Amino acid sequence: MSEGRAMDERMQRLADMRDDPAVDLSLDANAIGGLLAGIFGADVTGSDGRCASCSTVSVMGTMRVYMRGPGIVVRCPACTQVVLRVVETPRGTMVDLRGVAAVRLPG
Repeated sequence: MSEGRAMDERMQRLADMRDDPAVDLSLDANAIGGLLAGIFGADVTGSDGRCASCSTVSVMGTMRVYMRGPGIVVRCPACTQVVLRVVETPRGTMVDLRGVAAVRLPG
């Protein structure tokens, strides 16, 4: 099998996975612990965060993270609404916290 054909087959399998709702390509928020520490000024993966949509309080590290798009999306594990968005651009990091009602910072 040629190298180009093998690459095409891998790309097709990845495309099939993206379209398959049974394949969960999310991580827990511990995967972006360093990024969250940079945003909040402390490690918040063990801190409580309240979803603005359903008011569920969850440990930040248990929230679901999706990193396939142009930025990072963090979703509530209870209602799946977007809690936090992060996009890194050449001009800086854009953070959207509209989905977070509150985060308990360590201290």
